[in-house]
Amino acid sequence: MNKLVWACMASTVAGALLALACLQGWWETALWAQIPSPSYSQPAPAYAPSPERTIANSVIPNHLVPNHMSPEEDPLLHFTPQERVNIVVYEQVNRSVVNITTKAIKADVLFFLDAEFEGSGSGSVLDKAGHILTNHHVVLDANEIKVTLYNSETFTAKLVGVDAANDIAVLKIDAPPELLHPVPPGDSRELRVGQNIYAIGNPFGLERTLTVGIISSLNRSLPSRTGRTMRSIIQIDAALNRGNSGGPLLDTRGHLIGMNTAIASSTGENTGVGFAIPVNTIKRVVPQLIERGRVIRPDIGITKVYQADGRVLIATLTPQGPAERAGLRGFRLVRKKTRRGPFVLEEKSIDRTTADVIVAIDGEVVKTADDLMAEIDARRPGETVELTIERDKQRILVPVTLSAGE
Repeated sequence: MNKLVWACMASTVAGALLALACLQGWWETALWAQIPSPSYSQPAPAYAPSPERTIANSVIPNHLVPNHMSPEEDPLLHFTPQERVNIVVYEQVNRSVVNITTKAIKADVLFFLDAEFEGSGSGSVLDKAGHILTNHHVVLDANEIKVTLYNSETFTAKLVGVDAANDIAVLKIDAPPELLHPVPPGDSRELRVGQNIYAIGNPFGLERTLTVGIISSLNRSLPSRTGRTMRSIIQIDAALNRGNSGGPLLDTRGHLIGMNTAIASSTGENTGVGFAIPVNTIKRVVPQLIERGRVIRPDIGITKVYQADGRVLIATLTPQGPAERAGLRGFRLVRKKTRRGPFVLEEKSIDRTTADVIVAIDGEVVKTADDLMAEIDARRPGETVELTIERDKQRILVPVTLSAGE
């Protein structure tokens, strides 16, 4: 009887093991069936580097990947794609960034003496002629300006021109052309919130420091020292500190898309909210500064616009300015009086339904505040432009003669 029991138990265990082995084989087969097997039907393409290789929309220059190298010898092979972009942008542009130091002599009213103050900032090489782009506030009231290039050579700079309303200044140094590496310009109209950006500057005097981030917002406004509002400002979260002012803001292709100019901070140090002047503003202003040292700005008499859903609404107008004289309309201030017991209270509200929508200027479509500024700044004072506006669901043409602005 015992032998019979043991025989039955042995048979049961053997059957279970056999079933488990079959099940495991089926499960492994099912798992492998889900993984595509490599195909060897076509040979792998031969490595033939093109004149420019791109990684994540960023051009890798030839000097980083020599033609005789195989992929295994690529100096960027062991970095992640994002790290490769960071490295390439820095390698392409860091020689275009300069360190600016200034000295200013100011009167000390307390001790009736002249005191010397030093400042520092950043800048970008604009051309082989030695023109340098920076912020106006970096060189404001400076008696002496020095520019240090990537190779540590320092040159005395002269001030070519300033546009205080946009916080832009152009300097010039007499440096050999082979030491000057102009930064390639981009187009700020193509910017999108969320795209990666890079800032290179000299925070706290630490030359050519790279910080990375994203565009946090577009079309911000900042007050300038002249009281004029700087519009179409780019907001970023890349770390900016004292000494970054005037340095370039770059996209993943290493193109200049703005100039870092300010931070929002109660302590004066980085809080993750920085601002940059868009490159299209720079491209409008710099040629005039180089040519005549100042900007003669046409004025349409529209002091503020409201941008939403690809539409530009006129918010406020200069009293008796060109736009108001032409009959254009902005937001309307509505006052309503209400009685509460013995008191009469006046409530104010804004009626946006009365505002004209700017559709085009001389046939050129206007979708953003930057489009409007670009079209106006491309004209001269005294010229007449034809605005296509939308009013009461109808489109009408309104001629406006531009005046000379400050």
